[in-house]
Amino acid sequence: MARILIVDDEPEVRDTMCSLGRRRGFECGQAADLSEARAKLDGGGFDVVLLDLRLPDGNGLDLMSDIKGLDDPPEVIILTGRGDPDGAELAIQGGVWDYLVKPASIKQISLSLDRAARYREEKRRSGGRRALELGRIKGSSPAMRACFDQVATASASDAAVLVTGETGSGKELFARTIHTNSARAAKPFVVVDCASLTDTLVESTLFGHRKGSFTGATEDRKGLVAVAHGGTLFLDEVGELPGGVQKSLLRVLQEKRYRPVGATKEEASDFRLISATNRDLELMVEEGAFRSDLLFRLKTVHLRLPPLRERGEDLKTLAVERVDELCGEHGLPAKGFSADFFEVLTAHDWPGNVRELFNVLERAVVASGRERTLYAMHLPPDLRIKAAKARFDPVDGEDTAEESAGSPGDLPGIPPEDTLKSGLPSLKQHKILAERAYLSRLLEETDGDVARMLELSGLSRSHLYALLKKHDLHSAS
Repeated sequence: MARILIVDDEPEVRDTMCSLGRRRGFECGQAADLSEARAKLDGGGFDVVLLDLRLPDGNGLDLMSDIKGLDDPPEVIILTGRGDPDGAELAIQGGVWDYLVKPASIKQISLSLDRAARYREEKRRSGGRRALELGRIKGSSPAMRACFDQVATASASDAAVLVTGETGSGKELFARTIHTNSARAAKPFVVVDCASLTDTLVESTLFGHRKGSFTGATEDRKGLVAVAHGGTLFLDEVGELPGGVQKSLLRVLQEKRYRPVGATKEEASDFRLISATNRDLELMVEEGAFRSDLLFRLKTVHLRLPPLRERGEDLKTLAVERVDELCGEHGLPAKGFSADFFEVLTAHDWPGNVRELFNVLERAVVASGRERTLYAMHLPPDLRIKAAKARFDPVDGEDTAEESAGSPGDLPGIPPEDTLKSGLPSLKQHKILAERAYLSRLLEETDGDVARMLELSGLSRSHLYALLKKHDLHSAS
């Protein structure tokens, strides 16, 4: 009998969902908030979690890292009072089974529960989660755990994999990890840097050539497709492939046969294909710059790597482990960290992702020499300047208003126009009260609909959430 855990702060919803679950043969547990849910999950044994997002002690998505960290994590179905497309995207990328919006029909909820329970049972029968050799890949955030699940799935098959992500997010490292955990691990992992290939040499590089087939071809040479026989061919920056080669590659993927430049006969190669790009291939297809039929062949499995700014929970772990490695490489004593060091790191948005972080950390280690502690002073000036400016950015905080004027909760809970009648407050106090009044009215006008709030206010999503948190207000999502 499958066990489900209903996490919702409304007793009526919990009772209704439990009644539905029991009618379908499930054993049910209940939790009214994140704290109670964590305690129930620690006991283990749940197959499906039906999870609300708006809970008294936080956002339901905060529970995902705990769930993914379990030895045998249950499937998660989000059931929320008011969702939004971006929230659904984040949840699904974080590994949830389904995303439902109240009032979802009983039929829809039942179908989702049944399918999730059936999927879990089939996965358990097939051996469940594979133990992966992750090597240098580090991370425990929900986004990374979802990636690990996809790596396990990809490693168990020979399907083509497309790895997408921003520059520096670790696309080649993940490709190697899939190869290392696959049945082809003992065979070659062959890297092709498509961005460095010229139009005239790309076919020769991939498929090889015969002596005399072109000027400079003084001997027969095997192409990388042949070298990858039995192993994995990794096409890095596959979006840079010229159009003519895209057509040739498509036929190779279909037939597993190729013809070296200047040859009259085709040859066979049994390879597994993994591709990577930081470009939007679907947009390139729309623009006519990439073949749609090739894209379908490349992304039987699509692994999207999250940028570092979406996995802030991993920043400290990555930094600590990398600094330990760097100290060993440079023959330096182990180093500790001051709080201001991580304050500067977390203030940066890391457009270069993990690659940029590791470069910054190496610069800090070198700058610190044999000192035992890393301080913000050891970090590059541009990062420190950016962190310092953020403290005075009127968009993000109006100087240090909360420190000098008190937090929003310390100020009188009256409309800002009334404070002008009863006595003139400081300008900073008035700004905080006006900001809170605006947000309260915004919530009221939109009924907490995040998409509508963003449209009316003109704020970015991150800025809106920061302001709501600052004033202890809550949207409906």
